[in-house]
Amino acid sequence: MWVLFALLSALFAGVTSILAKCGIRKTDSTVATALRTIVVLLMSFFMVLIVGSLDGIGSISAKTWIFLILSGLATGASWLCYFRALQLGNVNKVVPVDKSSTVLTILLAFLVFGEPISPLKGVCVLLIAAGTFLMIEKKEVSGEKKERRMWLLYALLSAVFAAATSILGKLGIEGVESNLGTMIRTAVVLLLSFFMVFVTGKGEKLREVPKKELLFICLSGIATGAS
Repeated sequence: MWVLFALLSALFAGVTSILAKCGIRKTDSTVATALRTIVVLLMSFFMVLIVGSLDGIGSISAKTWIFLILSGLATGASWLCYFRALQLGNVNKVVPVDKSSTVLTILLAFLVFGEPISPLKGVCVLLIAAGTFLMIEKKEVSGEKKERRMWLLYALLSAVFAAATSILGKLGIEGVESNLGTMIRTAVVLLLSFFMVFVTGKGEKLREVPKKELLFICLSGIATGAS
């Protein structure tokens, strides 16, 4: 069954990118991230209620709390960078770079946890890295604004923070029900994203989001929660 769930996760992740792109044509990426996180948090809270793990929040150790919070901060940073990259670049360029987090995660898992990298896995990692490189268009469209070429930096940062999320999440999820851990991390993401909205002076833009784009942002949050 794990193959089926993995395929569904990949499907919803792909849908998330398309819906997110549709939701940030006029909406600021930071604002969109904050609004989408509300939906994701509601879904994760709903899952916690279903599995009945909310009572376990009181038994979480201080060490686990630290790693969960750090994981949430890394997740929030990754989402903020990812949405900004999507706003500046094309989906078919941003997504491959963002997914290079797989390579970084494998390398970090080797360094932090000592997880072995077999010759076959090493070859696969190199192929993923090479495939990502080939999918990136080096030549920009003539006359393209310099700001819009910043998508690559944000996409790379998104991948780095996503890889850090996986490692920190692994350290913080020990002894914690997975749905409860996800809910806590998402709550941290929500706080971080709204903090960024108001620190950057974009609070007024929360009321200026077009209804159509708000719908796509919410659907993106649902797809994220489902993945």
